[in-house]
Amino acid sequence: MKRTTVPPVACVGEPRLTAGFAEFGRLDLAAHEEVHGPVRPLEPAGLLRLAEGIQLKGKGGAGFPFARKVRAVLESCERQDLGAVVVVNATEGEPASWKDKVLLTRAPHLVLDGAALAAYALDAEEIVIGVADDGVGRDSLLEALAERRMPVPASVVTVPHRFISGEGGALVNGINGLPHIPPGTKKRSSDSGVSGLPTLLSNAETYAQLAVAARLGAYEYAALGTDDEPGTVLLTVTGAAGRPAVVECAAGTPLRDILDLCEVPEGPGILTGGYHGKWITAEAADRAEISRKGMAAVGGTLGAGIIVPLAADTCPLGEAAQVVRYLAGESAGQCGPCKRGLPDLARAVDLAVAGSQPADIVRAAAGEVKGRGACSHPDGTARFALSAIEVFADDLRLHSTGDGCGRRVKGVMGLPGAPDPNPQTLTLDWSRCDGHGLCAHVVPDFIRLDANGYPAFPPTPVPTWLREGARKAVKVCPELALRLTKAE
Repeated sequence: MKRTTVPPVACVGEPRLTAGFAEFGRLDLAAHEEVHGPVRPLEPAGLLRLAEGIQLKGKGGAGFPFARKVRAVLESCERQDLGAVVVVNATEGEPASWKDKVLLTRAPHLVLDGAALAAYALDAEEIVIGVADDGVGRDSLLEALAERRMPVPASVVTVPHRFISGEGGALVNGINGLPHIPPGTKKRSSDSGVSGLPTLLSNAETYAQLAVAARLGAYEYAALGTDDEPGTVLLTVTGAAGRPAVVECAAGTPLRDILDLCEVPEGPGILTGGYHGKWITAEAADRAEISRKGMAAVGGTLGAGIIVPLAADTCPLGEAAQVVRYLAGESAGQCGPCKRGLPDLARAVDLAVAGSQPADIVRAAAGEVKGRGACSHPDGTARFALSAIEVFADDLRLHSTGDGCGRRVKGVMGLPGAPDPNPQTLTLDWSRCDGHGLCAHVVPDFIRLDANGYPAFPPTPVPTWLREGARKAVKVCPELALRLTKAE
């Protein structure tokens, strides 16, 4: 699936977010009002009551209760005597996710309704909608804004389409004109976000769900879903699916129903929740239900609603290793766990998959980054890597012989093309290298010395923030054994 191609949409059961798609394709304002009807503004108490009544949680992956965010912003506004800002995070930097882009391209007014409800209740100063620079959904969103009147000024901000673009602090920084990376220290946007004002930040689907619930009311909204997680869920199903799609279903729907709908073949495992998610076995998938609680019960996670199954002819460890390399290169590169820890983790996974090191090297490298860093990127990457070596333990034993599992890496994880326009890798001429070790001293974030004193580094492209150091390492090599070449 190409990065700029929005997948088809399907629905299991009653459509809500996807209502009207079959009849209208994209819902302009007239179609939107015909399908969904009017929505009344909410006062602060009404917004809180609704969000708590439907147990609305953020749909971007973390699952933070929406009502708690609203209450925190209200308290900050009162305490500081400031206005608020409402931010819609529609960046969807996760390459395997398409659900928010489907909403932007086909149901933009639902997203805008939710943002307008929040802005009215908070008496906000403005609404800011963050979208990626891949061009998907931006024109549809601007067209929708031109069709209607929002309760406060609303603008669209374009940010780089990178994995960390979906991190809340990175988005706030980008809106404020700062480098689009997470802040060095963790702080709450509800206290100080856009323009220093208390900021309510949630993702596009969360606001769309709010708009649906405001029309139905908490009781009718809960007619679908489970007691713990009422309502519907949007899923992105890709990977080995014969019919990849964004699927809407009620929470509690068996995962097997979704896999059958999308014609998923038998395979060694399924990634749940996305690149910061967890793998589950095919057997676990037969017992799983689509909800946070249901996925956790089988060792998975709902996360951002991403389901990536693998086929039987694909090397699961090779696919996982590609993702870890990508995540190592997608970090902001501003703190130790990302600058040094994630390249180490990528190297460890590569060595384990190659059969040259035991799986314990991955566990050790993951332990060095967990619970550290300026954002959740190190934790999520470690979780993904650890899950892979646990779920694919049988394959890992085959790889430990050095012969591999006999299956090739097909590249089905939805990884985008390298964001670096000129990716480069380090290569070593072993016939020249005498193990002086100068290169490791010049760029220790990427090159380490092995037990014999020779340089060791992952076969991944050198991260852009380490490129200059890599060039210096090449220059200081007395035997001219090191080269920086274009990545294949």
